[in-house]
Amino acid sequence: MLEFERLQDLRERVGEEIGVSDWIALPQSRIQAFAEATEDLQWIHTDPARAAAGPFGGTIAHGFLTLSLLPRFYETAFAVRSVRMGLNYGLNRVRFPAPVPVDSRLRGRFRLVSWESLPGGGAQLCTEVTVEREGQPDKPVCVAESLVRMFE
Repeated sequence: MLEFERLQDLRERVGEEIGVSDWIALPQSRIQAFAEATEDLQWIHTDPARAAAGPFGGTIAHGFLTLSLLPRFYETAFAVRSVRMGLNYGLNRVRFPAPVPVDSRLRGRFRLVSWESLPGGGAQLCTEVTVEREGQPDKPVCVAESLVRMFE
């Protein structure tokens, strides 16, 4: 994990990678829990027997499950010591270029796209988060522009 002392330290890193998260496993139990929480029970996610004969040879994680892991990826990719609070402000763009087969391990790579000063001692960071699957680094499973507001 990369650590920065102050928000201002990130301003000089625009255009650069500012962190890589830990790996997160996606067993069927996690996919099933997400399906139940969101009521998205499509067989490609929840029925291993039927999915085995489907286009991916097994179940796959929901795209929105992958996207919902962004806060956890943030926690293990980089930190700013002086920040007392961070808020998810939204997303500019999200794509899911490849499926996530059951039992995959994912991690996020963070590239700082922009740094914008906010009133009250804060900054809005726009990061491009590229989520990669272990063993398949050349084809991301999700690419998202994430907006976070941090305050010191």
